[in-house]
Amino acid sequence: MLEPPPALTLWTALRRPEQWWQLIQFGLVGSSGFVVNFAVYALCLKVFGLHYLASAFIAFCVAVANNFVLNRHWTFRRYRDASHAATQGVRFLIVSACALVPNLLILHLLVSAGHGKIAGQVIAVIIVTPISFLGNKLWTFR
Repeated sequence: MLEPPPALTLWTALRRPEQWWQLIQFGLVGSSGFVVNFAVYALCLKVFGLHYLASAFIAFCVAVANNFVLNRHWTFRRYRDASHAATQGVRFLIVSACALVPNLLILHLLVSAGHGKIAGQVIAVIIVTPISFLGNKLWTFR
């Protein structure tokens, strides 16, 4: 039997009230990840004097770890079978890496266009957040 397209699956899932709570939880975790990402990025950039792309990569790694732990233990806890932790971790990392590529590209384009490095990172993270949600909702924690 054919599975429905991911967009249809997401739409069907979001028609149930409990799915809206999960989306809110994912957003709250994402917000904490955004704060972690921003703080680590600024620290690497301003305190350690690292290149803005290297700073973004390091911030990404720290924020991914933060978001995986919080999403696994809070947002998607009913899918938290201990035997699936490694698989979910790898999938979460893959989804996050798929979001990192456009994040770095957008950041580079914004900085090259004369926008500030901090503002560029904020804008880039906001733009790529839907990639992470869809990938994690439909694949990592399904």
